[in-house]
Amino acid sequence: MSIVKQFLKSKPECKVTFCVEAKEAKSIEVAGAFNNWSPQELPLKKRKDGVFKGTVNLPVNNSFEFKYLIDGKDWVNDLEADKLVWNDYAGGENGLLEL
Repeated sequence: MSIVKQFLKSKPECKVTFCVEAKEAKSIEVAGAFNNWSPQELPLKKRKDGVFKGTVNLPVNNSFEFKYLIDGKDWVNDLEADKLVWNDYAGGENGLLEL
């Protein structure tokens, strides 16, 4: 798993690219505070090499909790997130993006 951040000079935004290697998975979606925890809004596209990839522009000077939803059933954190934070509502940890 990896996260690439590209801060835009022309706007107060950051282009965030999520990459997840999961050859056996059929689908991976990203849900978080930036999309109201609606995974269907950010599906990652599976490439021929088995890596799922997707990009979203997010406002800078913010932090966003997020998780991956694999095959519509397994919630997984990205270990390369800026940090993991406890979420009382979820009863577990979420990844955190700091922009």
